[in-house]
Amino acid sequence: MSTVEELKPVPVVLGGTRGGPKVRTLRPKGWGTEKWVTFSILTAFVVYTTWAAIQGADFYVGAAQHRDLISPFYSPCITQTCVSGGGGGLVLHWWTVSPALLILLVPAGFRLTCYYYRKAYYRSFWQSPPACAVADGHARYTGETRFPLIVQNIHRYFWYLALIFNVILTIDAIMAYRMPGAGGIGVSVGSLVLTANAILLWLYSLSCHFCRHACGGHVNTFSEHKLRHRLWELVTPLNARHMQFAWASLIMVALTDGYVRLVASHIISDPKLF
Repeated sequence: MSTVEELKPVPVVLGGTRGGPKVRTLRPKGWGTEKWVTFSILTAFVVYTTWAAIQGADFYVGAAQHRDLISPFYSPCITQTCVSGGGGGLVLHWWTVSPALLILLVPAGFRLTCYYYRKAYYRSFWQSPPACAVADGHARYTGETRFPLIVQNIHRYFWYLALIFNVILTIDAIMAYRMPGAGGIGVSVGSLVLTANAILLWLYSLSCHFCRHACGGHVNTFSEHKLRHRLWELVTPLNARHMQFAWASLIMVALTDGYVRLVASHIISDPKLF
């Protein structure tokens, strides 16, 4: 007959101290590949976005090329430094540098505080922890209970602001089918690129964990909130693919800026499909 002592689970202990030089793991070899891929992609995106944001040029393709294409990094372009045709009705005359440095505050804040991206850069940049079943790279752990990480709690507010930007970029995608001076309306590679970018940004936003919670995550009785239950059912499958949408939209928004930039600088043309 087994005793109570014999039935106790055997504790699993990772060797070495927290943040110590000899970090052991229960994971198989090659587990760090994903971490370094994440590190490389995020670093490349930050470098490119920073470079593109400080340029302040080649972000709009206008009537001179029979197109209406604007980079998502520069929309809505509401500053004094916007090119003719690329700006809106509201102009902030006090902002005299690249408009992207102002516009990108909301998208950057939304992604930086995103639940998935937090996991991604905590692991790849801060080693906290590098992965599940791997000893932490730091001697102490305080979570998100103090500055600056406690600021991550404002993610929900950035989500609301991101929806406004999604609407603006959707309008940009619709306007991209305009071909001033060349037949009025048509489909080009650029219009499809801006459309794909808008769709992926909507999928990323609607698959957000907070979006699912706002739709019905905190409802105790779905039978009393049928509309919210329906919304919750619609976004839940998207939430399961939030990671994929996060990466796809991140890469696509950079590619969209790059495409518009190449056309605006006359390095390539924007082919009309029909």
